[in-house]
Amino acid sequence: MGSNAENGRQLRRVVVASMIGATIEWYDFFLYGVVAGTVFNKLFFPASDPLISTLLAYATFAVGFVARPLGGVIFGHFGDRLGRKNMLVLTLLIMGVATFLIGLLPTYQEIGVAAPILMLVLRVLQGIGLGGEWGGAVLMTYEYAKPSRRGLFASLPQIGLSIGLCLASGVVAWFSYVLSDAEFLAWGWRVAFLLSAILVGIGIYIRLRIFETPEFAALKAKRGEARMPFIDMIKEYPANIIAGMGARYIDGVFFNIFAVFMIGYLVNTLHIARTDALLGVMLAALVMCVFIPIFGHLSDHYGRGKVYALGALITGFSAFPAFLLILESSGNVHLIWLSIIVPFGIFYAACYGPEAALFSDLFDTRVRYTGVSFVYQFSGIFASGLTPIIATALLPLNEGRPWFICAYILFAAVVSAYSAWWIEQRAKTGGLIPLKAVETRA
Repeated sequence: MGSNAENGRQLRRVVVASMIGATIEWYDFFLYGVVAGTVFNKLFFPASDPLISTLLAYATFAVGFVARPLGGVIFGHFGDRLGRKNMLVLTLLIMGVATFLIGLLPTYQEIGVAAPILMLVLRVLQGIGLGGEWGGAVLMTYEYAKPSRRGLFASLPQIGLSIGLCLASGVVAWFSYVLSDAEFLAWGWRVAFLLSAILVGIGIYIRLRIFETPEFAALKAKRGEARMPFIDMIKEYPANIIAGMGARYIDGVFFNIFAVFMIGYLVNTLHIARTDALLGVMLAALVMCVFIPIFGHLSDHYGRGKVYALGALITGFSAFPAFLLILESSGNVHLIWLSIIVPFGIFYAACYGPEAALFSDLFDTRVRYTGVSFVYQFSGIFASGLTPIIATALLPLNEGRPWFICAYILFAAVVSAYSAWWIEQRAKTGGLIPLKAVETRA
């Protein structure tokens, strides 16, 4: 009884540590995305053509995603060799320092071409840190939870994304509201980045107080760690890797359309106030906090692949009425908020909630940190990092109307739904984990 009570306390501590750490990581990473199309395109990537400067700002945003697989491989390797906990402290520190330095970075007018180069370096560091963060955070809760409740508990760190996005959008919205545009461009945005230092300090303190997962501790006790986790992952799980990356497609595309591109679209194309645009995203993120664990819980009962596939299709189709409502809103802020909150706050959560457990199920303990990190981060290059660039390039092709963008979202949804369906079918037949890996784990 005492052991169960202690396990329960440790699980709750792990959930809080993973959620808070994930919140900080996503706040840091997406703070850049929130201001890329409205601030950095003016301060760090000046050009005579506003479209070109915006594309350059989003290109640097994409570089962070390109660096994430590198971080996933590096920290996944040591996470599978040495343990999950230690890597989480290191990734948080890397992420926090890079974000803090962005807040101190001189502009293009002050130091010339060195400004975008330094921004590029810091974005790479952010990407490397986050590349190792996500996998470790979700695995801490996944491996601590009972198998019958792993969908629910692995979804809880996912709430960190919506809280982090809410904080990033909320902080920028607040400064946009209380400061003039000139003040916000001059120094207001910098405060938002510098504030991350406080959050990082809290996160590191909490993460130092948690223990290693029982599942990995048992593996290490019998010296069952993989010598080269990345090589073993590639050899044993090629089909699982491809299916996982396909399932991830709609997540990256939809999130970055509605959380990153949407802000610049509303401000620059439809001339909606920056504060109103940010509040819409922030409200959607708050709603998402409620629905992520709901769909994680449903995945425990109805199957992760089934919930994810259905959620992907609904999410993909929802882009058309959402953008139509925005276009027909005549600037009505409440209608614009509704068009963001329902698809992004509710439908998208049907994918993001079960996602962590869906990917974790694809790999055995020996290579799980490497596996989930690689699937999530490598697919993020095309699913997430390129999406604002693709959307910005597609918009002028239809005279500023977003239907090509919606078609692209739907394409991603179909790919993800099929991939999740494939995973569900393999799970039913017991074919997700190779026999050799099952024997090793046993």
